[in-house]
Amino acid sequence: MTPPFRADHVGSLLRPAALKQAFRDHGAGRIDDETFDRIQDEAIRDAVRLQEEVGLQVVNDGEFRRGSYWGRFVQRLEGVTIGPARFKFRDDTGAESDFTAPIAEAPLRRTVPLAADEVAFLAPITSRTIKVTMPAPSTLHFYAGSGFARPGLYPDLDAYFADLAGIYRAEIADIARAGGRYIQFDEVALAMLCDSTIRELVRADGFDPAGLVTRYVEALNRAIEGAPAGMIFAIHMCRGNFKGRYLSSGGYDDVAEQLFGRARVSHFLLEYDTPRAGDFAPLRFLPKDKGAVLGLVSSKVPALEPVDLLKRRLGEASRHIDGDRLGISPQCGFASTVAGNPLSVGDMHAKLARCVEVANAVWG
Repeated sequence: MTPPFRADHVGSLLRPAALKQAFRDHGAGRIDDETFDRIQDEAIRDAVRLQEEVGLQVVNDGEFRRGSYWGRFVQRLEGVTIGPARFKFRDDTGAESDFTAPIAEAPLRRTVPLAADEVAFLAPITSRTIKVTMPAPSTLHFYAGSGFARPGLYPDLDAYFADLAGIYRAEIADIARAGGRYIQFDEVALAMLCDSTIRELVRADGFDPAGLVTRYVEALNRAIEGAPAGMIFAIHMCRGNFKGRYLSSGGYDDVAEQLFGRARVSHFLLEYDTPRAGDFAPLRFLPKDKGAVLGLVSSKVPALEPVDLLKRRLGEASRHIDGDRLGISPQCGFASTVAGNPLSVGDMHAKLARCVEVANAVWG
C-alpha cells in the first residue's frame, strides 16, 4: 500500500514520562548522549508497536528524538539561531503565550542528516510504510517575519530560498537512501495566511500575503525537485499546536486554489476539527489526481469523537470532492513539543484507533 492511506496520522505522539524526564536530564547534563539515545530508542520501539496495534498502515517515530516538530531540523542546520516569533499562541479563553522562531545568523548549510537517521532506525523494526515529517521551508522565514535573518545576510529572498531548496533536496536524497518513501511537510505559514488578522500583521511587517503564498508554494516545489523515483510527498496544513493552543483561524479559501493546484504533492492532510478551519467548500479546488486526509479527530482534547459524527462529516466533505479521494486522521500531532497536548496516552490510543475504525467502516 502507498499513501494516501484511508487512516493516517500527522506524526508526533505523546512522549512517555521516562522520555520527558530524559529530555530534562540530558539538557541539564545529568545523562550522557548514549543514555539519552538508548531511552529514545526504547520509547520509539513502543511507539511503533502502538501504531501497528491500532491498525495503522503508516508509522513514524512519534518525533521522539525532537524537542519540537522543527527543533531538531533547525538545531542541525549550520547558520541558524533561535529568536522571538512575531506571533502568539492563544486559546479559547483569550490567553496568549509567546514562542520562538528560527533565524539565520550565517549562510545556511547542511552538514549532517536532519531526519534521515530517524528513518534508518525505523526501517529494520517495522514492515509498515514509514512517514517522515519535516517542517516546510516557510518555517524558516514566516515565524520571524522581516527578522528571519541577520540584517544584510540575505537581502535577496531568492538566494535564501535557493539555499533552503538545496538543503531539502540533499536531505530527501538521504531519506530515500535510508528507506523512507513518504515525506510530510508541516506547513503552518500557509494555514496562518488564511487568517485576516494574521494577514494584516504580515502587511504591517512589509510583506504581501498573496506574494508569500506564491513564494511558499514555490519553495515546496523546489524542495522536492529531482526527488528519487517512488517518493511520495504530502502537505499537512496546521493552524498551530502547542499544549492545546493555536495560532490562527480561517478557512482555506485564500490559499486553496493556488496551493492545491500548484503544489507538486500527492495529497494534503487538512485540519478540520473545529469551526476555525472553515467549511469543506475549498476541497473543490483539489485536482482529480490529488487526495485529502481530513483531520476530523482532535489531538488537543481528550473527548473521543463519535463514529456517526465522523462518518457524517466525511459525507459532508464528499459533496465537494469524490469520497474515494478522502481519508481521515487527527487534525495534528499529539505533541508538537515534548510537553504534549492535554490528553492521556490512553486518549491518544483511542483516537488513533477511532480513525482506523471509521476508515474501515466507510471504505472497507
